[in-house]
Amino acid sequence: MSHCFLASLESLDLSENQLSGDLTAQFGEFKSLKTLSLGSNNLSGEIPTNIGKLSFLEALNLTDNNLSGNLPESLGQLFNLEYINIEDNKLEGVVSEIHFADLTKLKYLYASGNHLTLKVSTNWIPPFKLQILTLGSWNFGEGAQFFPAWLETQKRHIGMLSLSNTGISGNVPAWIWKIGHLNLSHNHLHGNILVISEHTALYQCIYLSSNQFSGPLPQIPPNAFDLDLSNNSFSGELSHFLCNVTTNATYSLQLLHLQGNKLSGEIPDCWTKWSSLTYLNLGNNTLSGRLPESIGFLTRLRSLNLYNNKISGRIPFSMSFCTDLVKIDLGDNDIDGGIPTWMGTSLTNLWILILRANQLSGNISSEICQLNSLQILDLSDNNFSGIVPRCVHNFTAMSTKIILSGYSIANPDRSYNSTNFRESAKVSTKGTEYQYDNTLALVTNIDLSNNNLSGGIPEELTTLVELKFLNLSGNSFTGLIPQSIGDMKQLESLDLSRNSLSGEMPNSFRVMSFLNYLNVSYNHLRGRIPESTQFMGFNASSFIGNDDLCGPPLTRNCSGPLKKDDNHYKTTSSSKIEWLYVFVSLGYAVGLSIFCTMLIFKKSWREAYYKFMEEMWNRVYVYFYIKWRKLTKTSV
Repeated sequence: MSHCFLASLESLDLSENQLSGDLTAQFGEFKSLKTLSLGSNNLSGEIPTNIGKLSFLEALNLTDNNLSGNLPESLGQLFNLEYINIEDNKLEGVVSEIHFADLTKLKYLYASGNHLTLKVSTNWIPPFKLQILTLGSWNFGEGAQFFPAWLETQKRHIGMLSLSNTGISGNVPAWIWKIGHLNLSHNHLHGNILVISEHTALYQCIYLSSNQFSGPLPQIPPNAFDLDLSNNSFSGELSHFLCNVTTNATYSLQLLHLQGNKLSGEIPDCWTKWSSLTYLNLGNNTLSGRLPESIGFLTRLRSLNLYNNKISGRIPFSMSFCTDLVKIDLGDNDIDGGIPTWMGTSLTNLWILILRANQLSGNISSEICQLNSLQILDLSDNNFSGIVPRCVHNFTAMSTKIILSGYSIANPDRSYNSTNFRESAKVSTKGTEYQYDNTLALVTNIDLSNNNLSGGIPEELTTLVELKFLNLSGNSFTGLIPQSIGDMKQLESLDLSRNSLSGEMPNSFRVMSFLNYLNVSYNHLRGRIPESTQFMGFNASSFIGNDDLCGPPLTRNCSGPLKKDDNHYKTTSSSKIEWLYVFVSLGYAVGLSIFCTMLIFKKSWREAYYKFMEEMWNRVYVYFYIKWRKLTKTSV
């Protein structure tokens, strides 16, 4: 590049390309550069130390690259710098007061997602007045046992503060609750929070999850937008939080995340003021009583999570008005009754339905098949009876490959990435419970285990060719495993144990190359286990309890004699009736009976038959007699 060009360039924006390699030291020669934006590339190596020569630089954006090494101290010489964004790199080492020495104009510092350690003196007074500060995942050094004192010098101007996962502990100063966007999650903070003050910002977002806060839930301002207090030790009832609100105020809260606290009492029937909610999570508490009717006022709700409480009674009809619901998780409660028929007709956007470990009973109605967007259906550990509806092929999301990119089921119009919020769901598969969040959109699961379901496994179930996990264990299913089971080539886990299935295992199992967990134990299966490399990797415990199964991985070989009742078992339980042999046998019997009848009643036929037989006998006798005489003469 010519010296004239280097000296006169004021703005360089190469962000969101596919640039790779190290940052060249030649950037130090851009004497007049005011804006340098290289974000969202694949740049690596260290930030050049001569970046401190860019004395006119006002904005530096290096976010979302693979930059490593130390942050150069020369950065602190850029006295015109107002904006720095180095988030989501691999920077490491110590950041000290020298790095900020002359940054008197700095207003925006985005630096989360690195491995940097901040070491400043306890009485440090920064030269800047920040409006936005994000230092998530930094190490705050030896002073982490206290809330950083130097932050109080920024309280008049700061509107966004993110110190998540920095290891800070202790009580939080009162002025912090006036910040509009606050993320202090995943630390060791404790104490009570009485009031979260109203900020002049249009919306307030507070994220305090995974700390040690206690006491009653705090009062929140009407303009609170997101409130995440999950995984703390808040206690008491919900009524004072939800019901004791300003009468004329309009609350804007969209996300309420209170999972994993010590909240108790009944869920209050005063949701009319919270109609803006799109995500509600009260899971992992000790809430009791019935689901209130006023929950039907949450018409914008997309994700409802009340799992692992002590909620009883039936699912209220008013929930049918929450037509935007994408996820319902009411698992691990004491809810009784059946699955309401309106669920299939009103909640047609449902993607996840988890009702496991309740007291639900009755048949699984065919209306549930209208939920064609369903990808996770968990009805395990209930008292359902009857058959599996044959209309399950209508679960088209489990039979068609769907590509979901950047989709948040809590609210598709917003991204929670900046606050590390992810929708999640627990799925029991492969004998273990897993929690899915980042890959949740890729999970397809049906779990009907531990109920009283009966009848055969419907052939229509095997049309769900994109299903990954299927659990039908602990029921009373009878009959054969469908021959078309091999069509489910995406299946990774299949549990059919503890049923009354019979017949042989279909050979189509051999083509299920993704199957890495199989359990068919404690049934009445017989015959040879299909031979394939996949099956050789399964443990013998997956096949025990089937007295007539043989072949690897079982030690029982298939060359021994059959049991006494095997012929009868084969007749009644054969997976395939050889109708050709039946018709041939019938034809032979009918033909022989007609021939014998004609011999009895037709004298001319009878005489001709006897004459033919006599001639054939004479010919055969003479032939063999002559042969015998020749042999005796030769031997003499």
